[in-house]
Amino acid sequence: MNFTIPNGLGDMLREFTVSAIRINPDDLYDFAVEYFTKARDERKVKTVPMYIIVDEDEEAGEPDPEAIRKKTNNNNRFARRSSVSAERYDPEEDDDDDEDKVVYPKTEEQRKRLAEEVSHILIFRALDRDQINDVIDAMFEKTCQPNDVIIKQNDDGDNFYVIDSGSYDVYVLIDGVDKKVKSFKDHGSFGELALMYNMPRSATIKATTPGKLWAMDRLSFRRIVLKAAFKKRKLYEELLENVPILKALESYERMNLADSLTTKEYQDGAYIIRQGDDADGMYFIEKGAVSVEISNDKKDDIMTVGQLKGGQYFGELALINNKPRSASIKAVGTVKVAFLERESFERLLGPCLDIMKRNTEIYRTYSDQSHH
Repeated sequence: MNFTIPNGLGDMLREFTVSAIRINPDDLYDFAVEYFTKARDERKVKTVPMYIIVDEDEEAGEPDPEAIRKKTNNNNRFARRSSVSAERYDPEEDDDDDEDKVVYPKTEEQRKRLAEEVSHILIFRALDRDQINDVIDAMFEKTCQPNDVIIKQNDDGDNFYVIDSGSYDVYVLIDGVDKKVKSFKDHGSFGELALMYNMPRSATIKATTPGKLWAMDRLSFRRIVLKAAFKKRKLYEELLENVPILKALESYERMNLADSLTTKEYQDGAYIIRQGDDADGMYFIEKGAVSVEISNDKKDDIMTVGQLKGGQYFGELALINNKPRSASIKAVGTVKVAFLERESFERLLGPCLDIMKRNTEIYRTYSDQSHH
C-alpha cells in the first residue's frame, strides 16, 4: 500500500514537538488541542488592520485627552480610555505604483533640512532610503501666522505635519475649558494619530508665531507609512523562517520578533561591531556577507576566521554571556542587516537561548585559532 505524506506535515509536527518540550504541559492532549486550534485560527487571518505604536510622551502632538484628565483631575484618576476603532487598511490590495505618487518640488537645501527633521521622527525610523524620499516628495509647504489653528480637536484628520520653523501650542478641551498641555518650537511633528487610527483630532494646535510647516496628506501618509510597515513585516518574517534557531519560536512569536527589527545598511569595509565593545543587540543578515575577525590582546594582529552570509546571524554571544564583543564583524561589499536591540532580545528570544548557548562553541573555536 502506498502512502502520500501531506505537504507541511513534518514542519507542523516538529514545531509542535518543540513547543511541547519547551512548555512541558501537565496534560499533553489538552495542550495539543489548544496548540492546533490556535494554529488553525492564525491561518484563517489573511488580512489584518495595520497598527503602529507611537510613544505619545516622546513625540505625539495630539495627546490622549483621557490621559491628560488622569494627570489633572484626581476625581477621574480611575477613568478608562475609550476604545478607538482602527480603519481597516489592506496593503496587499493597495496596488498603487509610481504614477500615483505625489511629488512637490523642493530645493536641495529644503530636502536636506527636511530629511534631517524626518530622521528623528519615530514613525519613520523603519523606512528605508527610498521610502524616506517618498515621504519628502509628498510633503508640501504651509505658512502660518500667529493664532492660526492648524488642527482642531474633534475634526477629521487631513494632514500630518512636520515643523520647519515657528512656535505652536497644544490645547485639550477638559471640562469645557481649553487647557494648554504642550508646546513646540522650531522642531517636532504632530497629527499622525488621527491618520493612523481613523479617529478625530484629539487636540487643538495653534501657531503662536509666524512659521512654516511641511504637511503630508492622509492618503500619502497611509500608503507610505502603513504599507512600509506591512512590507517590513513580510520581509522579516520570511527571513526569520529560514533561521534554524528560531524554529523553537511559534509563529506569533516570530511575528513579534519581526516587528521589533530595524534595517541597517553598511558599505564595504565598515565595521558593524568591534571586538571589546559593549553589546547593544544582535544582527540577522538580510543581504550580503560579513567577515569575522579576531585580534590578540595587543590588537596588532588581526585574523579573519570566518564569513557569514544571508540568513545567518551574529552578535548574540555577548548578550547571552553579558560580556564585551568577542569578535569584530566587518561588511564584505554592501550589507543589509536586521538589528534587534538588547531589550527586545531578552524579551523575545527566551525560548532560543539554550540553542544559542550551544553555538558559543563556534566562537571559542575562533578564539583558539587566533592564539596559534
